[in-house]
Order: sequence, then C-alpha cells, then structure tokens
Amino acid sequence: YDFFFQASNPGQFENDNDVLWQRGHVPETIVYHGRVGINTDAPDEALVVCGNAKVMGRVMHPSDSRAKQNIREVDTNEQLRRIAQMRLVEYDYKPEFASVMGIKNT
Repeated sequence: YDFFFQASNPGQFENDNDVLWQRGHVPETIVYHGRVGINTDAPDEALVVCGNAKVMGRVMHPSDSRAKQNIREVDTNEQLRRIAQMRLVEYDYKPEFASVMGIKNT
C-alpha cells in the first residue's frame, strides 16, 4: 500500500531516520514506503491508528458497492449449505495485543 498524507511542509524532516518519507507526485503530499503508526511506535500493518480517526471524505474499500459491477442475487439454499460447512470459532485476544489496542474486554 502507498498512503498519502497532507503535509504543510513536505520534504523537511527533523532527522535522518525519516529518509523513507518522500515528496508525493500530487502537490502538498508525502509518501512513506513502510509501516506507519499513529499513537504507537510498533505498527504491525501498513497503517495502525491507536485512537479515533476522523475522515472528512469518502473511504473506498474493496467491498464498497461503488467498486463493483454485475451484482446479482444468488441461490440462497446453496449459500446456506456453504455457510454450514464453515469453521466457526470463539477466541480471546492475547493480553499484550489487547493492552496495546486499548481493548478492555478480551
């Protein structure tokens, strides 16, 4: 993934550890090739936000209907048969994950 962020002064950084940040192709953007953590110094995904995130626009996701075509009904009985074959599980979060993510009920 490439994540693009608005920056008031892209290209100016505080130290040499920020060399992975580069000016974006779009004006007033920067790009980082790696993992980004907000309120965490140990992101384990491309972008990890520990806290609330405010979005002032649309969020596109592969399951978004705006990204699909040829949407049609399926055979309900066949789909229920497939669901009945699924493996269902219950689980508890590991304490170290829950504490980092702020999850109280594990």
